[in-house]
Parts: sequence; C-alpha cells; structure tokens
Amino acid sequence: MPRASRTTPVAVVGLLLLAACGTQSASRDDAAAGDDGRVRAEALCPSEFTRYGGDPTAEPSVAPSGTPTPLPLPSTDGSADGAVRVTALYGWGKESGCTGVDYSAEFEVANRGTEALTYTVTVGFLSAAGGAVDNVERIVEAVGPGRTAKGTVAMADPTGQAPEVTGAKVIEVRSVPVAEASSASGPCPASGVRLYADQGDAAMGLRAVGLHLVNCGTRPYRVEGYPELELLDEDHDTVDGVRILHGTDQISTGLGGDDSPRPVVLRPGEGAVASLAWRNTTGFGEAVNAPYARVRAKPGADPVTVTPEFDLGTTGKLGVGPWERDETYRDPAAGTPRP
Repeated sequence: MPRASRTTPVAVVGLLLLAACGTQSASRDDAAAGDDGRVRAEALCPSEFTRYGGDPTAEPSVAPSGTPTPLPLPSTDGSADGAVRVTALYGWGKESGCTGVDYSAEFEVANRGTEALTYTVTVGFLSAAGGAVDNVERIVEAVGPGRTAKGTVAMADPTGQAPEVTGAKVIEVRSVPVAEASSASGPCPASGVRLYADQGDAAMGLRAVGLHLVNCGTRPYRVEGYPELELLDEDHDTVDGVRILHGTDQISTGLGGDDSPRPVVLRPGEGAVASLAWRNTTGFGEAVNAPYARVRAKPGADPVTVTPEFDLGTTGKLGVGPWERDETYRDPAAGTPRP
C-alpha cells in the first residue's frame, strides 16, 4: 500500500492534524518552547517525544488539536471494580510535518469500587484486519471511588512501515488499592520500605519472578524467612487450592530460591530479593490464573499488591524463596553497589 494512503486512515473517521506539526521542524521547535523555555508536550508529534526526553505514554495530553472524534466502541469492563473504555482515536502522518506516522487513543477509567485505586491499562492499536499493531500500557494513579479519570496512550511509527491503524480497544486492566500500590521509585512509603516485583523470565513453561525489597527509610529493616503471599484473582478474591511452597527447588533447580532462610538486616539504601517460581503446565482439572499477589515482607508488615500474572495451569504449586541480600542492588542516591 502506498505510504500516502497509509498516512490518511479513512477508517479512523478522518485524519486530524496536529496544529504544531503542520509546519517545518524549526517552526515546531519554536512552537514547542513556551515562554519559560520548557517544551510543551501537546505541541509535539508522539514520534518526536524522545528528542525532548519525553515519554508519549506518560503524559495525559498527547493528541492532535481539533474536535475529538469518538469511535463507536462499546465499554470494556476490565476489572470487577471499574470500567475502562476507549473514547477517541487520532492519527496524523508525515504530510502534517511529523517525522513518522503517529496515532493516539483516549480512554477513561470509571472506579465503581469503594476505595481509591491505581490502574494499569493496556490499549491495543488495531489494523483493518483486526490484528494487533501495538499494545501500549499506561498507569492511571489514585482514581477515587465513584470518580472517572481520563488518559491517553500514543503509538509512534517513525518509519511509516507499520500497518495502518484503524481501531483501538482495551486489552487488559489491572487495579490495585492506592494504599497497597507497589513502586520501585518515588516517595518512600510510611513503612520505610518499597516492595515490588520485576518483569521475570519465562521459558518452556517455567516462570520466575523476583520480589524486591528496598529500605528507603532512615532505620535498619530486618527480615528473616519467607515473604507472605496471598494470591488474588481478577476480581481480587482469594485464590484457593494453590500450595505455596517454601523454596523453589520443588519447581526447578538453579533458580536461587532454595537456600535456607537467614536473617537479613537492610541498612537505609540496601535491598533484598526473594524468588517466585511456578510452571504453567496444564493437565486434568481447571487452570488457575491469579494476576495479583498481596505480599507482606514479614508477619505484621503492611501489605503491598503486585501483579506477577501467575498462570499456574493445573499444577497447584507456587515456590517462594527466602529473603536474601540483593548484592546487585544500586542505591539511586549513591549510584554505587552497597558492600
């Protein structure tokens, strides 16, 4: 398909041009700079955000100027306590002065629960054939009960070679109580520690995820033994029938979570890690999928909810390793490994 037709997505109900992208690059740079010299995100094409150190998925106002064109898409219930739906889709391309072919989708999150939630929303950009062109994730923080929040995700195609985007839909929604939200950075929680899960590894049906504990407070923090886990399904209900094993050796060897537990005292700026391991083997019975885990670093600690996406198949087992000092953790404030 000729590039000229790709950059004019008729199925998006017309191409909406970004006003600041309708000039040459030098003019766009002038338009993007405000009176204080700062770059205005709304004056840029998504494909140009990296020039200014920005992230098009992190800002709520990354869309062309003009009247929004809502798409005839149904609401998509993404969780038991909220509804998420795509409300508009935009596209603009090189003939508008952008460096590539760019798209953005607006969505809204309605919190139907009784507590404030932080949402992680994944929106898929779709081709005319209905296939996925790209999936983009966006975090919407602290949506109060009964409140609705809006967000924007952007897809940049600098080469102009990706399939034409003609639709968008909500792929996945995860929600966590604000009081239990995990974070690897930002303000230190009242507990004085951060607890979060990494992206993990997956190979041949074996899954391994690391739980990370960082002392961001001002006093030493002591842990010994295993983190406490409660598995939750998509409705945030407790998942029964899964054995949580101490150690990962019954899942697989060589995962680093089969040592005997020992006391670990973390000084401010130090970290610890515990391994989670499981298999997604499916045999007889009903497969278990548990997106969430409510974790306590030690008995009596404040809970933190993480989203490892446990696809446990019909194995009924999850291995949990003991807390161990994380010798590879680097304190961002210090910039060097702790001894």
